[in-house]
Amino acid sequence: MNAALQPWKLVGDYVVDATQRTILFWDVFRQRSEQYYAQKAKAVPNVLSFDAELVLDGRTFERPVNYGLVRVKPPQGVTIDPKKRPFVVVDPRAGHGPGIGGFKADSELGVAMRAGHPCYFVGFTPEPEPGQTIEDIMRAEAAFLEKVIALHPEAEGKPCVIGNCQAGWAVMMVAATRPDLFGPIIVPGAPLSYWAGVEGKNAMRYSGGLLGGSWLTALTGDLGNGKFDGGYLVENFENLNPANTLWTKNYNVWSKVDTEGPRFLEFEKYWDGHVKLNAGEMQWIVDKLFIGNRLATAEIITSDGVRIDLRHIRSPIICFCSRGDNITPPQQALGWIVDLYEKDDDLLANGQTIVYAIHESIGHLGIFVSGGVAKKEHQEFASNIDLIDVLPPGLYEAVMTPKTAETVHPEMATGDWIAHFEKRTLADVRAIVQPTPENERRFAAARRVSEINLSLYRSFLQPVVRAFVSDQSVEALRKLSLAELPFELFSDRNPLMGQVAQLAAQVREHRQPVSSDNPLLRWQAMVSDGIIAALDSYRDLRDRSAEQLFLSFYGSPQVQALLGVGASDEPPRRRPGVEPERTAFIQQGIAELKAHVAEGGLREAAIRSMVYIGMAGPGVDERAFNALRHMRATEDGMTLEAFKRLVREQFFTLLLDRDAALAAIPKMLKSGAGDRAEALETIRQVMAAAGEPDGERTERLARIEKLFEAD
Repeated sequence: MNAALQPWKLVGDYVVDATQRTILFWDVFRQRSEQYYAQKAKAVPNVLSFDAELVLDGRTFERPVNYGLVRVKPPQGVTIDPKKRPFVVVDPRAGHGPGIGGFKADSELGVAMRAGHPCYFVGFTPEPEPGQTIEDIMRAEAAFLEKVIALHPEAEGKPCVIGNCQAGWAVMMVAATRPDLFGPIIVPGAPLSYWAGVEGKNAMRYSGGLLGGSWLTALTGDLGNGKFDGGYLVENFENLNPANTLWTKNYNVWSKVDTEGPRFLEFEKYWDGHVKLNAGEMQWIVDKLFIGNRLATAEIITSDGVRIDLRHIRSPIICFCSRGDNITPPQQALGWIVDLYEKDDDLLANGQTIVYAIHESIGHLGIFVSGGVAKKEHQEFASNIDLIDVLPPGLYEAVMTPKTAETVHPEMATGDWIAHFEKRTLADVRAIVQPTPENERRFAAARRVSEINLSLYRSFLQPVVRAFVSDQSVEALRKLSLAELPFELFSDRNPLMGQVAQLAAQVREHRQPVSSDNPLLRWQAMVSDGIIAALDSYRDLRDRSAEQLFLSFYGSPQVQALLGVGASDEPPRRRPGVEPERTAFIQQGIAELKAHVAEGGLREAAIRSMVYIGMAGPGVDERAFNALRHMRATEDGMTLEAFKRLVREQFFTLLLDRDAALAAIPKMLKSGAGDRAEALETIRQVMAAAGEPDGERTERLARIEKLFEAD
């Protein structure tokens, strides 16, 4: 070819390729619309990648709810152990449909089944039952757990319950009112402290105050004729990252349309599956949680007069969050701990075990759908759930380290990672959350404004709005919303899209992709990068402006004085007081432990010894626990619950009076010298499972050896 014409050939090749990609891109969107309407036509749309069978239908309950419990069938080649505790995954009803907890083979459900656990899933239908409330859902979830427990009488331990995202706070509320139903609780990406955050990041928490509070929620519910369209919640998520919503997501499909279509459609199947809530449900969530922030400080009281106090949860709580999550940042996932407890001794006295894990970069959805996260964090949680269940009370951080050639006893750890549960203090959590009285006062002022505006709306505007709302107006608003209109435009209901499908078929037959070294592709990428940078700059400016407006208005002493927030030096939210009954119960337990410090035999002495040595180190290693499993298995069929109770008794005995507890060990060694020697060897093996003990652990082991070897 003539050299002078070569540039024009490059342009022509690029134009042909770009035109073909555009047609195929439109066809992908047409397929997305068809997928959307096919999903809507289903009775219970979901994105579970596993087969399941219905166990309980909440719509048949005395107080009907649109929730259901299904048993997840294990995939071929996976064997379930009936003696292992069941896992129950509860999906969030936060605008999207159910199934994210089992979206892929490598998911929360997938890794739990591969670990041998029976699995159940709690999902929901798109339409709420008339009049259903948050309390009705709590009762239904309690009934689901009762059923799961009844179906697994042989299981060692109560069900492990995973509450994803917004399901996390719901699960925690049920656990606070029905602690007898729960084994370990995992709350990935779950917000529990709604005012928490650091300046300069995650401006979403300011939106309620900047909009004047929850009156807008009430208006939206009224415009929906008593229902709140979850599509609005999805829009809020998308607005957090306008570059991705308006450009990047679509550009990735267009630029790689030959390969990207299936992956895009798979994700959109979940993302576009919007569900509705009753207006009353959404109002409760916003008033009590998002703006009210009343959960962590036990300010929520049910219609039965029961105070929801997270201190009543008796099971270990695992909070999994990420620094890359802009919906539930670590401050909102962990802030409830320092909202609830002032001192470490308070947490210990309450007997709670709290574990947290922080991913460095994964985004909100990645916590649930990322294969890498499933194979690491979720795999380790599932594999070590019994260890977590028997951890002594206190605060821990789950730290995962990869296995290497230098790893000691790698056979005693499941998978490619080794889990360590390292001891932490409330000071460590405060360093993450960074709570300040000034922040509390600002949000307390915003809460008060919300209460005033909601009262004004209900008194003056709500009757007018409701008078003009009809089923026809609701349907018109729905079709014109950003959550619905694009599907209508790109579906086969639009006559033009039929021609797009025909053109796309012809393009696939005569596809002419441009050469990868075409300079116009580099120009295309540069333009895309420029658009992304511009949208990111807009987002940053928007967020900074929103933050400064919120801080300056609600931080104003005059505004706070007018709202009655700055009238005293008392904190806007106080930690829940200690109930006299709880204090008496703790004192009784202390007295009993002191009175029975020398009771027990070789088993109790061995457990006490291992707890004593372990208290000197940074935490607990899964290899040590797996070594300990053998000891428990040979102890007269001792159940996991009995073992857990024994570990806690010995922990508190040592905590109350270490010297007296150690001095009593020789009195507990009534067995023969051979049995004592065997028990001591077991202690040595357990302590060495994660590597030879060093430092203070070595000194403590030597002290125990003297006690066991004494005549």
